[in-house]
Amino acid sequence: MPEALTRTIVAGVDGSQGSVEALRWAVREARLSGATVRAITAWEVPATFGYIPSGQGVDWAGEARKALDNAIERATDRDESAPVAGAVVRGHAADVLIEASRTADLLVVGSRGHGSAVGLLLGSVSQHCVQHAECPVVVVRPRPE
Repeated sequence: MPEALTRTIVAGVDGSQGSVEALRWAVREARLSGATVRAITAWEVPATFGYIPSGQGVDWAGEARKALDNAIERATDRDESAPVAGAVVRGHAADVLIEASRTADLLVVGSRGHGSAVGLLLGSVSQHCVQHAECPVVVVRPRPE
């Protein structure tokens, strides 16, 4: 009998409410399908008007890790959640998620994230992922208020 393959769902996370909802959706899907979830936060030093801030004293990767850990905590139910592994990757969010899609069975993103000042995941990232990912993509839209 062939070995069962473990499905992988990648979720793009930037700490915004939209990305937490996307991660929550990915966790529910993983629970139903027996998949594991890789929650990925991309980070890069933001450039404003062509100038890159010195960033002295700023732990960009550490701040991204805090945002990711907080999002995982907000999106998961400790008793019923599927396994979630977090990863913090330096690079532009769209590029990082497209690369991750090469080994994923599904990519899940929110429809709108933080703006470029926060610099982790933009609304245009979901559109880029839909057009270029190497696996199916689910875009989770915010719930109507």
